[in-house]
Amino acid sequence: MITALIITFILLVLFRFEIALAIGLAAMTAIVFFSDIKLVVIIQRLVVGIDSFEFLAIPLFILAGNLMNAGGITDRIFSLARALIGHVRGGLGHANVIASMIFAGMSGSAVADVGGLGAIEIKAMNDQGYPKEFSAGITVASAIVGPVIPPSIPLVLYGGLAEVSVGRLFMGGIVPGVLVGLSLMILVYFLSIKNNYPRDEKVSITEFLNRFFRSFFPILTPIIILGGIIGGIFTPTEAAAVAVVYAFILSFFVYKELKFDQLPRVFVESMVTTAITTFIMSTTSSFSYLLILGNFSQNILELLTSITMNKYFMLLILNIVLLFFGCIMEAGVALILLVPILVPILEAVGIDLVHFGVVMTVNLMIGVATPPVGMGLFVVSHVANISIERLMKAILPFLVPPILVLFLITYIPDLVTFIPNLVFGK
Repeated sequence: MITALIITFILLVLFRFEIALAIGLAAMTAIVFFSDIKLVVIIQRLVVGIDSFEFLAIPLFILAGNLMNAGGITDRIFSLARALIGHVRGGLGHANVIASMIFAGMSGSAVADVGGLGAIEIKAMNDQGYPKEFSAGITVASAIVGPVIPPSIPLVLYGGLAEVSVGRLFMGGIVPGVLVGLSLMILVYFLSIKNNYPRDEKVSITEFLNRFFRSFFPILTPIIILGGIIGGIFTPTEAAAVAVVYAFILSFFVYKELKFDQLPRVFVESMVTTAITTFIMSTTSSFSYLLILGNFSQNILELLTSITMNKYFMLLILNIVLLFFGCIMEAGVALILLVPILVPILEAVGIDLVHFGVVMTVNLMIGVATPPVGMGLFVVSHVANISIERLMKAILPFLVPPILVLFLITYIPDLVTFIPNLVFGK
């Protein structure tokens, strides 16, 4: 059954079926023709696979991000980032990264980042004379930060699948997210010095304060979310609902840039994104269930543990495997497919599940910016009006810093676990 499942899936992908359909049809084919399992199991897994209170946070964070984009909050964030660091050589490249780090604390989505901030950032960089490849490349790369710094849709997904605290995962993503952002800024600085990229005039203290106060309420978003979780006021899922309400109040009542007639479009976009995401989650759940039923997890565990029981070498193997999957598979699909398989392996060799959850998220988020299927590449290719082939070449130098940070947090677990242990205890 497992052989038929995998071969059918590969064939459907080669015939360019949509990933959710390929996964679902492969599972159905394996059950109908190669097992004695009743077909109703597929229907049950489609429902059970997304029947989780934690997963309610996903559509809510998607909606919050869309409300912020429609309400002009992204403009204010980029304007503040530009005032903060635009005067450094390659200033708009640095502002691009900082804006993504700030927006990461609001939406938890890489696609929301490049879709909202990306258009503003690329236009500003093009107007100032930056090469299109550079502006598009750093925009894709900076989106990696979005789902690492809390809140994070992939961390919510991982927490639900691995049955670990989403709050601890959120806290664990803070340092790695900041490290990814800083490493990208170091690369931007050296590239800007080498190529003599432009910079803004330094803004006055008065202008900086003006931009800061224009952005003050959006900046409070991650503080409210994380403070509420740490203080036990609400759960991570309830925090997503708070983010939606807060984004709506800011966009509609405070800044008044979100108009009533825009709401249907915002809701429809959010529903479409949610429907696509949850359909993939549903079908992948049935696929993973069959893999587990066929002892695929146990076979992989025996294979890997026959190679090594050293957790550091195991982490190296898993990182290489995940980097490969990130290149060919959307992050959500990879999480739903692999987490149930990997958890027994992690527990067998003594790898902390919270630590690995952040490592896995950083790893798969690199895939957002990695050819051939990185979603960020396709969004930015459209926004920047640059061919996907040129963008794939341009992104390569920007992948080096996140990969270095990935291996840093892999082998120094305290970079991930220090804040969760400090906040929640060991």
